[in-house]
Formats: sequence, structure tokens, C-alpha cells
Amino acid sequence: MKYVRFRDPAGAVRRGEYENGTVRFGTERYALEDDDIDVLPPSEPSKVVCIGKNYAAHAAEFDSEVPDRPMLFLKPPNALAAHGDTVSPPAGKDRIDYEAELGVVISEQCRHVSEADAMDVVEGFTCVNDLSNRDDQRQEQNWIRGKAFDGAAPMGPVLATPDEVPADASVRTRVNGEPKQDGSREQLIFSIPELIAEITTYLTLEPGDVIATGTPEGVGPLSDGDEIEIEIEGVGTLEHAVRIP
Repeated sequence: MKYVRFRDPAGAVRRGEYENGTVRFGTERYALEDDDIDVLPPSEPSKVVCIGKNYAAHAAEFDSEVPDRPMLFLKPPNALAAHGDTVSPPAGKDRIDYEAELGVVISEQCRHVSEADAMDVVEGFTCVNDLSNRDDQRQEQNWIRGKAFDGAAPMGPVLATPDEVPADASVRTRVNGEPKQDGSREQLIFSIPELIAEITTYLTLEPGDVIATGTPEGVGPLSDGDEIEIEIEGVGTLEHAVRIP
């Protein structure tokens, strides 16, 4: 199954089933791109736990070593943006990058989850763009300015249950229709169960929290007015634009 969180014409927040471009809630039917509804991020996370350098080729393109344990950093709720949004990164920056990522949406409050039980706390998957302000990221260790600015985590448009997403699902980016990234879930250095086990060793995950599992090689800079598509096999395509001051 696939689900979409949206605001209906009356302003109520709903969660509807999605199929073939149509969102169904009760007897109502809406097109995903219908101007009468606002598509929202697929969950309301208390945090987005992001994984750095979880693809060997991506680490290599930044002249970095493959980490011996998952590299973790956080994006707060203010970083969320939705399908169809136009994100405005901080002004005066030389390089804002796209990073396509498979997002894992957590179903329940959990701590100290074993790898064997990890998929039991996964509600589903979504598309995430880990927008990155490289100017400031290069100058700080905690990456607050570089990774946690408003709108730095577009995600959606749907939440797909785990059975919908193949183990080797493709992870792709297009900018203005031009292919930029083409990776696969099976290329992850640390698997989803490994990530959940590691993260919950240190902190509690809450229902709706998201793990952004890392990006394939091919990241690059964005320009004002660019249209970005993040496509994950079995999930769908997240589309958004950037307005760079």
C-alpha cells in the first residue's frame, strides 16, 4: 500500500490511500497534483536522522574513507518540505547540493532494537532530498548551518509499505529533467536493520521519525529555479523546486 498525507479543501489534515495518481479518503477522490489539496510530508517526525557516506562511491567522490560505523547527524522538524514545494536555502551561498536518499519512516516508539527485529518498527519508505549548504558545512563540525536550515529535508510524496519497495530499489535524481544520480538500495554500506540497531543504541526513535539512509554518487550543485526529481523504485517521485536568493 501507499499513503499520502494531505490537507483537504476544508483545511483538514488527512491520510489517504494512493494508487495510480489518485488519493482516496473515504468517498472522496483527489488527484495527487490537484490544486484543491496540499500534499504534506508523509509523517510528522520529531527528528530526521541522517546517515553520511553510506555509499562507497559517494565517499570516494568526496575523497573520504568509508566509515567503520554509521555517521549520524540530525535534521529538525523545521527542515521539512513537501512534494511540490519551492525551497529557499540560505542566501549568499556558493553551493547548495541535492542528495537523493531512501527515507525510512518509523512506526512506533523504540529503543535498543536488534537487527533481527528492526523491520518490525518500520512503517514504510519515502523519498528524501538531503539538501546541503556546502559553504557552511565545510566550516563546522555539527552541520547545523549546513544541513538543518529551513526546508533542508524535502520528502514524499507518499509513504510506501515495505513490501512495495524492492531490496535493490533504484535511487535516482534528475535536475530539470537531466539524470544526475543513479544508485541502488543494495549499495548501502550499512543496511536498514544495521542503521536502526545502531541509532536506537543511542537514542529513542518516535513514531513518524525518519532515517535518511545516505546518498549515491553524483551529488552536485543547484541553481536558482532548478526543478528536482527524486525517484525511488516502489515509492514514486518527489518533485520540488529551489529559489536561491
